[in-house]
Amino acid sequence: MISAGDFRNGITIELEGNVFQIIEFQHVKPGKGAAFVRTKLKNIKNGGVVEKTFRPTEKCPQARIDRKDMQYLYADGDMFNFMDNETYEQISLNKDEVGDALKFVKENEMVKVCSHNGSVFAIEPPLFVELEITETEPGFKGDTATGATKPAIVETGAQVAVPLFVEIGDKIKIDTRTGEYLSRV
Repeated sequence: MISAGDFRNGITIELEGNVFQIIEFQHVKPGKGAAFVRTKLKNIKNGGVVEKTFRPTEKCPQARIDRKDMQYLYADGDMFNFMDNETYEQISLNKDEVGDALKFVKENEMVKVCSHNGSVFAIEPPLFVELEITETEPGFKGDTATGATKPAIVETGAQVAVPLFVEIGDKIKIDTRTGEYLSRV
């Protein structure tokens, strides 16, 4: 149990049968009346954000989130298969559970599988990935003064905005949180 007075950003709590992560919190002590804690909570299963106030002495059970390194093996239709490299146990997750998390992940790469009480709710890809450009238009010389970009398709099928000098076959580094081009490799 964690009291509302001890809330910090990133802590996960169980509330009303759901699991929430604290995005923001603020201890408020008005001139008149009792103090309270104003929070912004994100539901980690469906992504919804709610605002809620607590008395500082109110207690909530702290949720235990398990993050396990697993290898992304392959996609079979709408099912995505992962393997634990320690126990060689395999799990399959459907498209709804995975979402867009594997947009920049190639087969046989490591990802983090997040679960609560044994039920998987999210896949965390590596922060940065190196992918090869498979499709893009040629850039035009002399059009670089504005820092212009062009669309490019990487080997996983995702689209990324890249600078004009990037060509087909180049390997690039991508930030998976934002989907932005970082550099050539």
